[in-house]
Amino acid sequence: RPDGAWMHIRQVIEPLQEQSAAAEPERWFSTLQDITEQKRAEEKIKRLNRVYAVLSGINALIVRAADRDELFREACRIAVELGQFPLAWTGVVERAEARIRPVAWHGGDEEYFRGMPLGLEPAGIERYGLAGRAVMERQATVANDMANDPRVLLRAQAGRRGFGSIAVLPLVVEDDVVGVLTLYARETGFFDDEEMKLLRELAGDISFALDHIKKAEKLDYLAYYDSLTGLANRSLFLERVGQKLFAARTAQRRLAVFYIDVERFKTVNDAFGRQAGDDLLRQISNRFEAASRDPSRLARIGADHFAVVSDEVQNEQEAGRLTEARLATIFDLPHRVGDQDLRISARVGIAMFPDDGEDPETLLRNAEAAVKKAKASGERYLFYTQQMTERIAEKLSLESKLRQALEKEEFVLHYQPKVDLQTRGIVGVEALIRWQSPELGLVPPMKFIPLLEETGLILQVGSWALRRASLDHRGWTEQRLKPPRVAVNVSPIQLRQRDFVEVIEQAIMEGLAPTAIDLEITESLIMEDIQANIQKLNSARGLGINIAIDDFGTGYSSLAYLARLPVQSLKIDRSFIDAMNKDPNAMTLVSTIISLAHSLRLKVVAEGVETEEQANSLRLLRCDEMQGYLFSKPLPMAALAELLRKSS
Repeated sequence: RPDGAWMHIRQVIEPLQEQSAAAEPERWFSTLQDITEQKRAEEKIKRLNRVYAVLSGINALIVRAADRDELFREACRIAVELGQFPLAWTGVVERAEARIRPVAWHGGDEEYFRGMPLGLEPAGIERYGLAGRAVMERQATVANDMANDPRVLLRAQAGRRGFGSIAVLPLVVEDDVVGVLTLYARETGFFDDEEMKLLRELAGDISFALDHIKKAEKLDYLAYYDSLTGLANRSLFLERVGQKLFAARTAQRRLAVFYIDVERFKTVNDAFGRQAGDDLLRQISNRFEAASRDPSRLARIGADHFAVVSDEVQNEQEAGRLTEARLATIFDLPHRVGDQDLRISARVGIAMFPDDGEDPETLLRNAEAAVKKAKASGERYLFYTQQMTERIAEKLSLESKLRQALEKEEFVLHYQPKVDLQTRGIVGVEALIRWQSPELGLVPPMKFIPLLEETGLILQVGSWALRRASLDHRGWTEQRLKPPRVAVNVSPIQLRQRDFVEVIEQAIMEGLAPTAIDLEITESLIMEDIQANIQKLNSARGLGINIAIDDFGTGYSSLAYLARLPVQSLKIDRSFIDAMNKDPNAMTLVSTIISLAHSLRLKVVAEGVETEEQANSLRLLRCDEMQGYLFSKPLPMAALAELLRKSS
């Protein structure tokens, strides 16, 4: 029946309708939940994309950033423009002031930074903000609800600017926190684990760039500046001289280059140590800077060499007055080194543009030539001259020939006899170095011995002379001659060497015969370092060597030390012998030296005896031995052997 059927249908449908009505809110809520999750995911992706954009932009920046300031400035700009952060700032850690100093920012204002708590002292909470925590704890600091986080000390100010979250990232270079990068987001809860993972990677990239820039800056600094004094080095000085030369040419003005050589610096280093020497150089540098209105004119161009360029002097007189004033200001007052007051002096060489050179290298080289001449002549300062260059070129050529002479064994020994004043018999010989050059002939010793000492070649040539004298003495013995003792002169450089005694021992051992070598050492040299020299000479005496003080009377001796010296004879300088028959005072001096030596049980040898009158006077004064052209000039080995044969 229709009514019955309808009733049945209703009985079936109505429960279904009721079930459907009951299920509809659940489906609607589920759909809404899905939409919310999707929107959250989309927002998450957007946030991550913002951070990725910043990471990518800063990585591109790292490749081109030339210095730290550009890196910080551009990193903040990229964070704001690409990352859509309302504010980004970077700060550097200043340990001495115990604070963080903002150096770059984008999107902020000065007022906000002035009120920011950037101290690194935890004593007061008002001084120790999130940035300080990031530095002191060496890890990123995050506040995802700035309005309610008690660690945020400027909550009200942050709220007025619409800041919801903040992340402070420490920048670490060589295991030290050197700065921070701080990012602000408008959203609360912005900096979750995924964002922070990317941001920590970002901070690591910036830290790597800072490390690279620091090392590059150090290399650039060392390329142009002296690391000890902070002054320009030689390279930068020459560049600056070049700039001033361009201006001087344009204005048709003169220019002066000063080369300053600090005297006795090596002595200070040896006596007080390297640290004291460095301290002295810094003091000198500071005085130079204080005396100069423009420190860029100064340079340290060598261990103890400084240089100055001046475009304010127009003639030699002005340059001379400036030099005198500078020397007085820098060197007249003592320098304090440790607990010692040291008086240090200097020599100065001056080259003028355009007369002495028209380019930086030539001017500096000629100023150096002038200072070398000043040291040799004893002048406080000298101007360069063309003749000086010619002499230096000749000297360099001679030095090259000397090195070749040593390799080719062109040195020879000549021997000048020493004779007994009473019997005129040969009692010894003095070995004198000669250079038999195929090109120059027999070169006088005064022309090359000083250069050997200046270049240090005297160490090799001196050792050769000792060895050659020993071998020659053995040769005379093998020829059945009566060989006299051989005296060899010792250079100051040789005596100063720590292995002085070992070198002598090795040289004389080649002679094989019983030791018959004597050493002649100048009076002034022995007195340089009396205690050390007494020890060395005593060791030499233990090898069977006799020691004579050469050129006695020309230096300064302490009689107290003279009595302690292990010497056997004194040699009176030829200048006194030459004058004694003309000047009563010289005669008195010679007589006094002989009496003094005899009272100390020393033999006396007179040098440079050329006349019988001189010989007779010395004999009457009871001098023991003489040496000079009256008896014989220096002889080659073969000629001396013949003389010994005749005397036998």
